Amino acid sequence: MEFTASQIASFINGKIIGNENAAITGVLPIESGEEGHLSFVSQERFSGYIESTKCSVLIVSEKLLTKDNYDKTIIAVEDAYLSFQVLMNLYTQMQDRKSGIEDGAVFHETAKVGENVYVGAFTCVSEKVTVGDESQIYPQVYIGKNVKIGKNCVLYSGVRIYDYCVIGDNCIIHSNTVIGSDGFGFQLTKEGYQKIPQLGNVVLEDNVEVGSNCSIDRGTLGSTVIGKGTKIDNLIQIAHNVKIGENNVIAAQAGIAGSTVIGDWNQIGGQAGIVGHIKIGNQVKIQAQSGVNSSAKDHDILYGSPAINAGEYRRNYVHFRNFTEIVKRLNNLERDTRDKMNE
Repeated sequence: MEFTASQIASFINGKIIGNENAAITGVLPIESGEEGHLSFVSQERFSGYIESTKCSVLIVSEKLLTKDNYDKTIIAVEDAYLSFQVLMNLYTQMQDRKSGIEDGAVFHETAKVGENVYVGAFTCVSEKVTVGDESQIYPQVYIGKNVKIGKNCVLYSGVRIYDYCVIGDNCIIHSNTVIGSDGFGFQLTKEGYQKIPQLGNVVLEDNVEVGSNCSIDRGTLGSTVIGKGTKIDNLIQIAHNVKIGENNVIAAQAGIAGSTVIGDWNQIGGQAGIVGHIKIGNQVKIQAQSGVNSSAKDHDILYGSPAINAGEYRRNYVHFRNFTEIVKRLNNLERDTRDKMNE
């Protein structure tokens, strides 16, 4: 597609400096810009590229502009990074969307779909499933019975959604993720471990995105819940009856054990592990590879394994790095003390 600078500016409420008819046919990183392309500058450390890049049009944060004119077209905005995201989302929405049920899909007669829904080949849609308007379900997806999928959702190839799970509006689930698998519930008996039936479901609220190769287990009783706006990276395990609030971000390879409750606006780093049956407050930051084994209050910053307050960890780590020298000094002090006592 081809767009002019004036068209782009109208989408993001930007002010044009230069040729409003300058045309772009693609986007590139600012470091490797080429003529006929669009990029953006939102940080001071990239401001030198405003002059040096070959891009024909740049979206630039107003605070970084120091001249009235440039040799390329500038679209001045308050926050170039956010404006560029708006454009990317608009571009995605403008892409051709498929509709209809492709040959080879298994579609139960009791299943219902809204308007402009796409179901790809070799996808299985079970009995009493409902799919909202504009949703896109790619080939080789499995959707169990009584599943509810909201409007404008995207399920990529290989997704598996077990019976009775609920997916809200505007959710994205990436390839090979499993929603609603059994929780890890077993009772020790004299004969060995007896499986505890997992009778609940999983609820993804609106605007949730789940990366590839994740597993979100159904509740033993009741629901495992992922709150509105939460974003889950790849390769993440969320156990049965976990409750995650709104607008959390969880990085790759994190694991959350059963029945833990997590509040809103938290940031959980990669490879973090959180034990079961604890409560994490709001706006907590759990740094990468932390092992959290106790509840956390609002605004806590945690690090280490077992995780402690990040500031306390850093202060103590300074001593840990000098531990060999500290032990040597203590040994010397004890030796000197013994020598004086024996004199």
